[in-house]
Amino acid sequence: MASAYDVVAVGNAIIDILQAVPDALLAEENIAKGAMTLIDEARADHLTARFEAAVVAAGGSAANTVTGIASFGGKTGYIGKVADDELGARFTREFRAAGVAFNTPPRPLPPGTARSLIAVTPDGQRSMNTYLGASTLLDVKDIDADLVRAGNVLFLEGYLFDREEAKAAFVHAAEIAKAASRKVALTLSDTFCVERHRSSFQQLVAGHVDILFSNENEILNLYETSDLGAAIETARRACPIVIVTRSEHGSVIAAGAQTFNIDVAPVAKVVDSTGAGDQYAAGFLYGYANARPLPECGALASLAAAEVISHMGPRPETSLRALATKAGL
Repeated sequence: MASAYDVVAVGNAIIDILQAVPDALLAEENIAKGAMTLIDEARADHLTARFEAAVVAAGGSAANTVTGIASFGGKTGYIGKVADDELGARFTREFRAAGVAFNTPPRPLPPGTARSLIAVTPDGQRSMNTYLGASTLLDVKDIDADLVRAGNVLFLEGYLFDREEAKAAFVHAAEIAKAASRKVALTLSDTFCVERHRSSFQQLVAGHVDILFSNENEILNLYETSDLGAAIETARRACPIVIVTRSEHGSVIAAGAQTFNIDVAPVAKVVDSTGAGDQYAAGFLYGYANARPLPECGALASLAAAEVISHMGPRPETSLRALATKAGL
């Protein structure tokens, strides 16, 4: 059966609130640099008050990825939970305006829609303080089976694994996709996320996943080794396509017996690394869903990552389709 969508994603529906800050503020507020820290609503309210000049945008990791795919001209759908509040309404408006099919019903308050307070330091590092709110209350009944079946690839966000009901929804969505002969992709999301769910992730990768996205630290942590080559070989035996991003060192795509080393795309200045991994996944998945060779998928991924780190915010500000055309991709 032909697919109506290139990619359908399941993830944490979050409003991103980004603020450029000096390193001193991280120390003052006890914010872990370069990491994602889960916070409660009171802490979220406190940091929101401090982020007075913030950039506010609908976000969440997998959500950023599908908006990137839409910027390439792809067709995408999204499943995620928001609350029936102002932030939830904003999330829905922005996603539909970006061309993403998003129809998951909002839930009554409380809790409110999730938000991530992202402190961006002068070196471009982002330090995330995330109140998960309604986003984690996704469960099996929220999985739109028809939407999952309509996607060429199902993309799952590792951040959603912090609750058993959401984990069950993940597996349910993956089983629907597999039964419809669709591909399943997973992003490990964050090193702390891997530490919390290592065993579950290993089982999911081995049993359900066709494409695994990780950065270097995440895959080393997943397989509890300091040897990147060994980690990739272990992952290669469990999953058909394994992708490891390595910041300025580019990325590695391991597929069966083949290995492709992908260079970074040039960028004049790194302004904000928020969304770099999300947009890398967007470029790769857009290429993959449209039957591009894996090296071209990697080049599209690097192009999308370079665009997003050149400005504040986790979503493209320039048409990725136009940039790809200009680059001959």
